[in-house]
Amino acid sequence: MAITRQVLCLAALLSLPHARSEPLRYSVAEEAASGSVVANLAEDAGLAPGQLSVRRARLAPQDGPQRFRLDRGTGRLLVAERLDREQLCGQSSTCTLPFELLLANPLQIFRVEVAVQDINDHSPVFPEEQATFQILETSNPGSRFPLEGARDLDIGSNSIQAYSIAPENEYFSVSFGTRVKDKKYVELVLEKPLDREEQTEVGFSLIAVDGGSPPRSGTTQIRIVVLDVNDNAPVFTEEVYIGQVLENTPEGSVVLRVVATDLDAGPNGDISYQFSQMVGQGHSPFSIDPKTGEIKLTKALDFEVAENHELSVRATDGGGLSAICKVLMQVVDVNDNVPELVVSSFSSSIPENALPGTVVALFAVRDRDAGANGKISCALEDQLSFSLRPAYENYYELVTVSPLDREEMARYILTITAADTGSPPLTTTQTFTVDISDVNDNAPVFNQTSYTMYVRENNVPTALVGAVSASDADVGPNAKVTYFLTPVHPMERHSCSCISVNSENGHVSVLRPLDYEQVRHIEALVTASDAGSPPLSANVTVRLVVVDENDNAPLVLHPGQDSSPLSSELVPMSAETGYLITKVVAVDADSGQNSWLSYHLLRATDPGLFVVGAQSGEVRLKRPVTERDAVKQKLVVLVRDNGRPPLSATAALSAVLLNDFSDVHLPPRLGTEEEEGGSLTTYLIISLVFVSLLFVASMAAFVVRKVCKGKDLKGGHVLYGAGDLQSGLADAAAMGTLPHPYCYEISLTTGSGNSEFKFLKPILPSLPPQHCAMSRGTNQEFHHGPVTVGDIAPDNPGTLSAEQFNSLSFN
Repeated sequence: MAITRQVLCLAALLSLPHARSEPLRYSVAEEAASGSVVANLAEDAGLAPGQLSVRRARLAPQDGPQRFRLDRGTGRLLVAERLDREQLCGQSSTCTLPFELLLANPLQIFRVEVAVQDINDHSPVFPEEQATFQILETSNPGSRFPLEGARDLDIGSNSIQAYSIAPENEYFSVSFGTRVKDKKYVELVLEKPLDREEQTEVGFSLIAVDGGSPPRSGTTQIRIVVLDVNDNAPVFTEEVYIGQVLENTPEGSVVLRVVATDLDAGPNGDISYQFSQMVGQGHSPFSIDPKTGEIKLTKALDFEVAENHELSVRATDGGGLSAICKVLMQVVDVNDNVPELVVSSFSSSIPENALPGTVVALFAVRDRDAGANGKISCALEDQLSFSLRPAYENYYELVTVSPLDREEMARYILTITAADTGSPPLTTTQTFTVDISDVNDNAPVFNQTSYTMYVRENNVPTALVGAVSASDADVGPNAKVTYFLTPVHPMERHSCSCISVNSENGHVSVLRPLDYEQVRHIEALVTASDAGSPPLSANVTVRLVVVDENDNAPLVLHPGQDSSPLSSELVPMSAETGYLITKVVAVDADSGQNSWLSYHLLRATDPGLFVVGAQSGEVRLKRPVTERDAVKQKLVVLVRDNGRPPLSATAALSAVLLNDFSDVHLPPRLGTEEEEGGSLTTYLIISLVFVSLLFVASMAAFVVRKVCKGKDLKGGHVLYGAGDLQSGLADAAAMGTLPHPYCYEISLTTGSGNSEFKFLKPILPSLPPQHCAMSRGTNQEFHHGPVTVGDIAPDNPGTLSAEQFNSLSFN
């Protein structure tokens, strides 16, 4: 019946065109609780969870009850009942539960195999809680007495590893080892002769320990009864009995018979047979006849569950002596297994510059079937960059056959099919996913083509002014970017001495305080280099702009403050309101608003007589001169810039009120003292000499300047050429400052006592002369040409540089 059922099942499987030949394999630890999730069966079978209910999916066991169930809602495979590997598979080295997933409309079958993994859940158990031995007192030391060893339903390292006696005694020791064909034995060894008259019984515990973690142990009590007779134990005809049985052999068949003999007579020679390890024998597929020693099959065998069955048979005579033999039953296989592909080595990632012939994977193929059904051939699906190469025995190598290019293909999915030579052949597939790793073929790229950063002058050392940032398309060390400075020109290393860049994050810092008046901007190259081998790099220009601060006080150029005594300005008594006495000229080394200067009258002998132009610095009469005004007037003008906070300087002036420039005598209202008259005469003579010398020097300077200016225009060295002027005007406009060049005219008379010193409107040097308006005094007797403050073009309104002041010419 069993053979007929198997034939029908095979025919049904062959008739199903949609049956899946490759089983879905899973593993689950034994003792898993009911409801534990094994896997998502629907996902692995390529089915949507909704298809399970529509197509009436169900699980069909191949042999025995179904120990798993299918959750149609989620497609998960669940444990239906607690799994016990020892109950299911005994001591087989592998334990696999096969079943099928059946679907209707259309009909489709998926084969599923779940391997039950062993855990150390069983302690060694002896057949009996107490074992009694009857030993003749005539037994010689070294005599060995076979023991019924403990049975541990676990396998491998979880099985029994050692025996010991507790407490130790002087008569017996335990011997545990392996003899023929790796068959283990346990024996008591007599260490000292027994004397029944001294001690009729010896008792101790025998402990068996397995190799689990933590280890488990089992104990049985050994009772030794010392006898005077029956000195022959049963003897088996063979120490090891080997038998073969087909896995489809029917139940109840006799597969082997063991035979033992005893030289004793009577009850001491009567032998009975039994399996020595009774633990779990209720699940053993074999039974033994106690009288004849015949071993019969109690249930069907499965080669895939257990290839061999090892039994221990004890023969005991009527006197209590016994012998133990080993029985090895070999199960003969039939062709019902698909090929297996076992990967020994696999490189999931290889560089794109890997040479052809590089080994990507090493794997072995095997089939649990025997003969022709176990021969396997392998093939790689269509692939131009990889191929299979036999290595040795049943091993294959997956190797590259052509150069790789990560930019064209960054990942390869390779499918290998292994098929046996059975009829019909069974196949299995293995997929390898190979990622192609990058090499350093991308240079860093800055996120800007150039960087402009600003820092205020007089900055603190190591001030952070900005950061550069570059990215690298590579990965890993090839993408790690470091930064360092490179001079714009090889000979300009000093430009990099005051700034630094953080090699890790690209932060740019100024190492020392900067002075806007000395340096306006600094340019440097920042190089970003990756950590590849060889490294790749990129450069970017960083322009550091120094922002001015108000750190320079105004400098008074005119009138000079270092002369002693101060020179006095001559003011005619007939001067009207608004008469220009002199002009305070000052400069500020700062720029922008910090260089905007304003002029204020700080102190004066007669404050109501004078007024100072806030922007021009011109000192004029606020009202007409009267007879009550002091002849000698002293003024202090405050020059202040527009910085925050503002800085200032003072200019001391002196003015003399005269009726007539040629009159060396004091007016009547000033007194007639001889000393004062002499001083005033001396002062007037010195003033006239000074004016004459100043006129001659101005004319000479004017001529020299014209000559030099012509040479500079020819040589290209022009202080204020057209381009420079426009650039200066643009810079000044941007900073809120416009240059104020001035053109002046001096009109002097002698004998009348009235003289006028007039300042004209400011003009640009580039404008034609007609834009400089000439204003004449009303009471002129003669007129010298205009006094020109030589092409003054300061950077800031109302200010002059030292060079510009020295170039003043008076005509």
